[in-house]
Amino acid sequence: MPPLRRHQLAYLSAQGWQAALEPARDAQALDCLRHWCAHGLPLVVTRQPLPLAPERPLLHLGLSAPPAWGRRLLSLRVPATAIAWFSEFPSLADAAPVLPRTARAALAPLQVALAERGLRAHAYGSVGWQQLSAQRYLHPHSDLDLWLPVAHALEADAAAALLLRHAPQRPRVDGELVFPDGGAVAWREWAAWRAGHSRALLVKRLHGAALEAELPAGWTAPPLAQAA
Repeated sequence: MPPLRRHQLAYLSAQGWQAALEPARDAQALDCLRHWCAHGLPLVVTRQPLPLAPERPLLHLGLSAPPAWGRRLLSLRVPATAIAWFSEFPSLADAAPVLPRTARAALAPLQVALAERGLRAHAYGSVGWQQLSAQRYLHPHSDLDLWLPVAHALEADAAAALLLRHAPQRPRVDGELVFPDGGAVAWREWAAWRAGHSRALLVKRLHGAALEAELPAGWTAPPLAQAA
């Protein structure tokens, strides 16, 4: 099994879905999960407990249900053998068509700026789930949640600067910068912390979150000769 990461999608095997549907659930939750199973839709990796049982680890997965099933947050625990494969939320380019035309137009400068910098944004939240499931998630005031993989602090600075410069007021663009070790920070909080406007940074990881006052190990930028 590959290393788990936040925002990672998990597709269950047929046997995996059978195991996921066995625990007792209320009728609405069961109906939603049966729909997900019938259409081969993914779940998302959520916070994992420590320690994982090495002999038969149970993975914690989640589903943000659409309004048709009450916008509920459903939690599942499945054995690692239930996972057929892992994937990612769609890129912003792939997910943008589910947005209203005015929102797509407002986001165009940001998409261009990110592409020119070589940054690939993924849409999770309502936009990502709607693109994946073809279920209606969006409403007129929906935010756009993005996660951007960044290699180091300088690239995170560049990504945050582009977001500050080009993100429209509507839809509001929220989300995270995700570092190679899996640690993630809200991009607005990163920008404020790097500018000296806050004393600590909330870093979210697979097994929890913590405030950190210094740059985590491994997030430092490469030597200038390499970064040029």
